[in-house]
Amino acid sequence: MPSTEPSQRQPAHTWASLIGSIRIGQAVITVVLLVIGALRASADGIPLPWVLALSLVFLGWYGGGLLLGERTADRRLATWWLIGLTLIWLGAVAVSPEFVWLAFPLWLLAGFVMRMRWALLLSAAVFAVVIAAPLLHTGTTTYANVIGPLVGGVFAFGISRGYLELVRDGRERRRLIASLVATQEEMAALQDELARTQRESGASAERTRVSRDIHDTVAQSVSSIGMLARSALDADEPAQTTRALAQIGALAAEGLADARRIVNALMPAELESSALGDALERMLERLAEETGITATLHADDDLPSLGLDAEVALLRTAQSALANVRSHAAATRVVVTLADAGDAVRLDIVDDGVGFDATHWDAQGAVGSQGGGYGLRSMRARLRELGGGLDVESAPGDGTALSAHVPLGAAAPPWRADGVG
Repeated sequence: MPSTEPSQRQPAHTWASLIGSIRIGQAVITVVLLVIGALRASADGIPLPWVLALSLVFLGWYGGGLLLGERTADRRLATWWLIGLTLIWLGAVAVSPEFVWLAFPLWLLAGFVMRMRWALLLSAAVFAVVIAAPLLHTGTTTYANVIGPLVGGVFAFGISRGYLELVRDGRERRRLIASLVATQEEMAALQDELARTQRESGASAERTRVSRDIHDTVAQSVSSIGMLARSALDADEPAQTTRALAQIGALAAEGLADARRIVNALMPAELESSALGDALERMLERLAEETGITATLHADDDLPSLGLDAEVALLRTAQSALANVRSHAAATRVVVTLADAGDAVRLDIVDDGVGFDATHWDAQGAVGSQGGGYGLRSMRARLRELGGGLDVESAPGDGTALSAHVPLGAAAPPWRADGVG
């Protein structure tokens, strides 16, 4: 339901104006009835000083109660004030029966100030005085002197109870409005906190992505450069040194290109102009050339089209796995298979190296030996973000088999582009 701030304020303002108007109307009625009673008493021969004194005392006590009511909500104090006003009225009625007119505002006040049972008791007492006053002063009365006050008393008492309900409703409205405002402020604070948390989560995810990309590209290039540099230093022939330096230069150039692309959030260099199979074939050729490991690629010719996020994930997995083979496995042969698995694409990397305790790694959720474990953890995390997974089979002395899979049509979450912008 549409609403605006002015439209929310208008009903509250109108409600307060209604209650204020009722109070003003009640005060006006009291003053008018006091003036009528004073004039009729004076016309009946009551000395004017007495009439004025009684009228001023009643009016002063009444006005003081109104001012006091603006400053306190003490029901007991209001009750004693009303009893005092009733006693002043009794004194006025004792002087002149014309002051019975003031019974009407007393009934109004009784229904508003007192609790129900005490209000009924006071109203009945006032009604009794109204009935008895003509008898005491003139010795006679009429049906009108009984029926009129009875109807007026019931009417005034009913109005006062309705007015009390209006006041209570107004207080409840103010409480609800205050609660609504507090809730809106709390919701705004929660929204700010949620936005801050989302920003921090996105920043954390981006840091994780960048750290994985650096590990899978730049760090591997630097590691290979270190190995080639050591082989160049140990080389006995200039041709070997020249060949190692050329490989170091190529790796440095590729590492620099990867670093630039990570910074610019672009796609991996290997995938810019070729398919995933071609990129894997070049990686294996380089591995064989630099290490002498026999590297073989088996790729299905009719692989389904992969999303860029899936290609990046599989490429990074292959890079990290082959880096482990190069640095830790002491393998002589590695076989990479890229195959269509129906609703997914599977990448298998098998080597005949020294292996490690894969059961312990699965139980601990981390790997202790091969590369410190960060590579395998980042592989699995990257693939899981796309709905895929990583299976590791290995045992000391039996080599290692990695099997990565991603579902067809897999895409990265909207808050990360995984190096593709």
